[in-house]
Amino acid sequence: MTAEAVVARIKAQLASQGVAWREGGRDTFKAGTPETEVRGIATSGMSTFDVLRRAAKAGQNLVVTHEPTFYNDRDVTTGLETDPVYRAKQQFIAEHHLVVWRFHDHAHAMRPDPLIAGSARALGWTSYASPDDPRVYLLPPTTLGELASAIARRLGDRGIRVVGDPNAKVSRVAIGAGMATPAVNAHDIDVVIGGEQREIEGTFDSPEYVMDAATLGVPKGWIILGHNMSEESGMQEMADWLRPIVPEVKVLHIRAGNVYWVPK
Repeated sequence: MTAEAVVARIKAQLASQGVAWREGGRDTFKAGTPETEVRGIATSGMSTFDVLRRAAKAGQNLVVTHEPTFYNDRDVTTGLETDPVYRAKQQFIAEHHLVVWRFHDHAHAMRPDPLIAGSARALGWTSYASPDDPRVYLLPPTTLGELASAIARRLGDRGIRVVGDPNAKVSRVAIGAGMATPAVNAHDIDVVIGGEQREIEGTFDSPEYVMDAATLGVPKGWIILGHNMSEESGMQEMADWLRPIVPEVKVLHIRAGNVYWVPK
């Protein structure tokens, strides 16, 4: 089975789930040859050089990545032709007969959004899902500090950032993926979790609102995981989704993992 045949099956499965394919978006082949025979598939939040190396070692030559491969939103490589990092990455892909395909726009179009559902599953929150909003989880009462610590432990996130009073009592949490951090001013939401966001000039997705709420004793919290960490578990979800679609080949999830580290 070729890489383009795998993508054809993905498109057909999406259509059966009511997700129409839209040309001209981010979901295209980024590197390698679509006619390449697929020995195995690896999903990942980002197709970093390390992920590609681990995929090749595991015999997974089709890498399905959620985020770009070549350092910008649309993987435009103009101007990178002489860059040593770009050249080394392309050379490695060619030498190991890898193919990289991005699965972003249509993954987010699925319902429920697997990038959010995957995070909830990794956190052990599936049974707490709100019946009214697929992004909201109704947790047993805890404090913002305890919640943030539990999230960091479950996800192994070394770069987590938190805004708000750590002693604030919270229970209603809204999850966002990537840059889609929910608005924190919703009256029925105590904490929002996202991947990244502007720290100023936002509306109600900035930490200033949470800081003012903390000063006034209003229980609000803002937890930022980092873009990749907020979606990595979702690509594990995508690996599980892909297996019955392409039973002929092995499907693995290879974590790109933490982008950030904190100095001691």
